[in-house]
Amino acid sequence: MSEVDLGDSNELWPDANELPAVSRDSFVCKPHPPTKVRVREFYESSRDRLEMEIVAGDEGLDNVIGEKSLNRPALALTGYFKHFGSRRLQLFGAGEISYLEDLRPETQRVILEEIFQKNIPGIIVSRGLYPTPSMVSLADRYKVPILRSRMKSKDFTAEATLLLEQKFALKTNLHGTLLDVRGVGVLLRGESGVGKSECALALIERGHSLVADDYVLVRLVGEDSLIGTGKEISRGFMECRGIGIINVASMFGIRSVRREKTIHLVISFVHWEEGMEEDRTGLELQELDILGRKVPHIQLAVRSGRDMARLVEVAVMVHSLRQMGHDPAEEFNQRLISLMAKPEK
Repeated sequence: MSEVDLGDSNELWPDANELPAVSRDSFVCKPHPPTKVRVREFYESSRDRLEMEIVAGDEGLDNVIGEKSLNRPALALTGYFKHFGSRRLQLFGAGEISYLEDLRPETQRVILEEIFQKNIPGIIVSRGLYPTPSMVSLADRYKVPILRSRMKSKDFTAEATLLLEQKFALKTNLHGTLLDVRGVGVLLRGESGVGKSECALALIERGHSLVADDYVLVRLVGEDSLIGTGKEISRGFMECRGIGIINVASMFGIRSVRREKTIHLVISFVHWEEGMEEDRTGLELQELDILGRKVPHIQLAVRSGRDMARLVEVAVMVHSLRQMGHDPAEEFNQRLISLMAKPEK
């Protein structure tokens, strides 16, 4: 079994076209060294959303942002640099700009130069304020870009932190089909031709939603959320063997397609063989590792006469019951134990 390499796509993975081919029979994934996030990428991907423009220091747009949060340099402006977040983007709000404007130009330049010498990746000036002449001069000298936003500092911090969280998130790509079934994100996986797309089509016909078919891009957001999505170019389309490419939204309506979904459950389809072992009780819960996070995993054997779509729906309902603290297999097991513990009459 070979490993699936990590990659990017669209607004979340800018270099998706450079990804190596993904093996259709590979399910193992591993974290990739974090992608370098440059100021240029941050600016170009979010300048409209964050209402930004470049004011100075455009030669430093390739500076690397080292952390996924912003730093307010208020204490640094007073000369206190202990715990200074030099690897972060520096956010200058109304307080910082007003403080600088109250200083004499010579004093202001000395303080700012000490900040610029810390190799900061870039500066954001919020509230539509203008950086001081000393800031502009030092930005060009030290090649540190200054971006100006019309947003308030609080709003900018909230939006920018979310965007940086996405860009710094661990990512991978998997072969499979991701659906939203009764509010549960289900990743169907299995060898090519085992029937994933056909099952997905039956589920969509029953009112569930398609997120991605064949190629699923996964990113780890926060501590535990595995968010799956599809490539922009193929969103809403499926490959149906013998028929070709179909447009799911056109056939079943816009509600049949979702942009992204958290992966809650993985179901693996395997070809049934004579004598193969199948789980008959559900007492032994299995898990699959995706980007270092454990996801509940169920294996279903595909054989003639089985309604795989119905089995997936039942598996989702059982998973939901377990999440609410009701495990049917464990409850039945406790009944058997209680019955066997009763003395014979």
